[in-house]
Amino acid sequence: MKIAIPTVDGILCPHFGHCQQFAVLDIDPENKSINKTEMLTPPAHEPGVLPSWLSQMGCNLIIAGGMGGRAIDMFQQNGVKVVIGAPNGKPEDVVIAYMNGELTTESNPCDEPDFHDNK
Repeated sequence: MKIAIPTVDGILCPHFGHCQQFAVLDIDPENKSINKTEMLTPPAHEPGVLPSWLSQMGCNLIIAGGMGGRAIDMFQQNGVKVVIGAPNGKPEDVVIAYMNGELTTESNPCDEPDFHDNK
């Protein structure tokens, strides 16, 4: 299983479309272990590019702070499950919390009226 985490300065980014890089973690869900972490620079952000790019790399889950509804739909159409509302943290810590059923999620910041105005 591969999990993608959008990051800024090595920490989960509040909005996947504003990230500098994606941490792509290859995990073993049975053993709840991380086999490999790669930091990858995404292609230019345009509608539909990131869901397709991450899907082609074999990612089947993205954990993000916030994401618009259209992007969520595009990820799902590309076979990538979406978890939103994740707190900022190191990608490895976020994934370990997810695998252990301990990841606490909050509301999607992209649903807040002034989110895009403040970025």
